[in-house]
Amino acid sequence: MRVPVRVLVVCTGNSARSILAEALLRHLGDGRVQAESAGIAPSVVNPLTERVLDEAGIDHAWARSKSVSEFVGQEFGHVITVCDDAREVCPNFPGPAKRTHWSIPDPALATGPDEDRLPAFRATLADLRGRIEGFLATIDE
Repeated sequence: MRVPVRVLVVCTGNSARSILAEALLRHLGDGRVQAESAGIAPSVVNPLTERVLDEAGIDHAWARSKSVSEFVGQEFGHVITVCDDAREVCPNFPGPAKRTHWSIPDPALATGPDEDRLPAFRATLADLRGRIEGFLATIDE
């Protein structure tokens, strides 16, 4: 049995993009990864993040906004930044941590009522799903 690869996903607020990525890694990873997410300036999990995960049938009961400082000093196989600001200030982690950057627009910046903002969250989930499926294929090699 292979030891799961530890993956940390980092964004600014740990409210949408990184939570969605962590949820997808847990859901699609099938035990191959141990996923965590964190923010440079954590806030709260956006309710629309939870809504799109519910729509997709992906568990998020574990989800909470966490600071990247909770993980400093821990080893990860991969550290993925999903926003440009986080890329600039993300700390280095010990061990083999391969750094990957995906510049993904923040769906939390969408304006208007929830129904008008929801498509941005769905698009982010779809974008991340494609990227994560590709990422998971690389760790299986």
